[in-house]
Order: sequence, then structure tokens, then C-alpha cells
Amino acid sequence: MTVLKNDNMKKNDYLKELTIASTQKRNGTSNKKSEVIKIQSWLSLFSDWNPNSGTATNIDGSFGPATERAVKNFQTFNSLSDTGIVDQSVFSELSKNIKDAFERPLLSNNLRDLVVEVAENHLKNHPRELKIGGEDNSGPWVRSYMDGNDGALWFWCMGFVQTIIDQAASKRGKSITSLMPLSVSCDTVGNAALRKGLLTRFQKLRKDSSIIKKGDIFLSHRSPKDWTHTGIITAVFGDVIETIEGNTNVHGSRNGIAVMKRTRNIKKSKIDVFSIEPLV
Repeated sequence: MTVLKNDNMKKNDYLKELTIASTQKRNGTSNKKSEVIKIQSWLSLFSDWNPNSGTATNIDGSFGPATERAVKNFQTFNSLSDTGIVDQSVFSELSKNIKDAFERPLLSNNLRDLVVEVAENHLKNHPRELKIGGEDNSGPWVRSYMDGNDGALWFWCMGFVQTIIDQAASKRGKSITSLMPLSVSCDTVGNAALRKGLLTRFQKLRKDSSIIKKGDIFLSHRSPKDWTHTGIITAVFGDVIETIEGNTNVHGSRNGIAVMKRTRNIKKSKIDVFSIEPLV
């Protein structure tokens, strides 16, 4: 049984992504569509950062010859016995990136450093959405960030941000809910920051970027009480911020496909900033 590394963490749905209920194999009597989908999801995710592995396969819940071949390729690639069978030990190898992102021991002490460290740990483990059953915003990473939810309507940038803040704050024995409500809505979180006096508007930031600190949260401003995208600020260089964002792409979209590190010019973008200072 997997044990949470920190009982204070609220965002712990990732634990469901670490196990399968029973061994899955071609023509297996204990095969279950949802379990096969989990396996196929990780095989496809593995192929993203190992394109020569031969593990990309359809995500349809059917453990047929193509899935069996993909499993054997994964096993061979990782120096495992190429049985084509996925028991818990093989599945643990498949899903080890998400375990590492959530459970790697943290080295920093200062909360702002912790936020950046956690965000970088997640980035290194290649979080990415999948399209399953025709639905974008799907897969184990999205469910982990979005409290078990996934699918086309579940834009996951705020879920990612709250996961990072929650993980870092928990390390210090603090609760994310003392800073913001648990919500995957940019608008809900942005308006909470307004009420607490923790949100600095883009007009002020353009005049004085020294207000921005690493570990703070940026919110893409559409109107005074409406925000479309969010991410973690990891560094500030004058008018440029470096960020780690979920549900983005190389164009900085609010509905992209992955966690990525980006640079943003605050004088060319309407970016408000939510300070995490009360947790520091």
C-alpha cells in the first residue's frame, strides 16, 4: 500500500494512479477496461519522452496484440522480462514518474524555494495530458491535478498550481486553504486573492516588477474579475518572468497539452500576480 509522504496534503488523488486492481494481459480473465486504459495511458505517455521505445498504442481499453507488443517493448526498453503481462510491479515501473513528482524528498526549507523545487520536480517527470475517448484534458496527470476529474471541460492549469502550492506548503506543515480556497477555477482563486489584498494588478507590476517574487502565482488577466490561465513564477529578471505552467504549450496557450517552462514579458502581457507571502 502506498503511504502519503505528508498527511497535510490535500491534493492526493495521484495515489489512485499508482496501482491496478489485478494483473492485466492479453485475453486475461481478470482484464478490466478501466485498468487497461490506465496501462495504455502510461505506455503512450512513456513514448512521448522515449519516442524510439515503441510503446505508443491506442487507448481503447482492449488488451489486444498491439497493447501486448507495446508492453513487451516497454519491458525490453527497461531491461525487464518481456512477458507482455502487466502485474503491479510492471505497472509501478510504468507509473513511476508520477510517484517521483509527488513523493521525491524535498531539500529546500524556505517556502518560496520549496514551491520552485516542487514545480521543477513535476516538470522533470513530463506531465502531459492525453486524448481518451475523443476527450482532451484526460489521463493520469490531469486526474491527479484535478481531484480525480478529467475530460474536455477540465482545463487543468489551476489544478496544477494548487498541487504545487499544496505540496510545498505541506512540507512546512502549512495548509494551502489558509491562503486560498481549494478550487480548480482561476476566477475563484483570483477573486479570493482580491478579497485578501494579495493580488497585484498588471498596471502596477509594469511600473515595479520588484513586487513579483519567485513562488508567486501569475494569473492571465481578461477583465478585472476574470482570468484565463495561471502558473508558478520561478524567477524574475526585470520585466521578464520565468514560469512553470500546466495545460500549456509552446505558444503559452491556456488549453495546451503539458507542463512546460516558459518566459513571459510582463509589459506585453496582462499578468496579475497572487502573492503567497502569508504562507512564507
